[in-house]
Amino acid sequence: MSGRGDQSGAEAALRRQQWPLWEVFVRPKRGLSHNHVGSIHAPDAAMALRNARDVYTRRGEGVSIWVVPAAAITASSPEEKDAFFDPAADKIYRHPTFYDIPTEVRHL
Repeated sequence: MSGRGDQSGAEAALRRQQWPLWEVFVRPKRGLSHNHVGSIHAPDAAMALRNARDVYTRRGEGVSIWVVPAAAITASSPEEKDAFFDPAADKIYRHPTFYDIPTEVRHL
């Protein structure tokens, strides 16, 4: 063996490490919202969009794709969930649990 296969595999891994990570969201045919379906590496947004189409909508299940640079996403920390979401608990008016719904209203 010449080792050439190993070299090209190592080169591909290095390229993936250098390309930015993109998060992929797809809106299904029978859906109203985009759902996170996975991640890909690509050098730019156009290539990320094409790669996402090829990888995540092969069976024609999507009607819209969003790609977002992973570095642009800011998320809350799961370890701090109690402190982060605690202020919402003291605003009971935001939760419709204490409203009386008339019986003639079947679907709300």
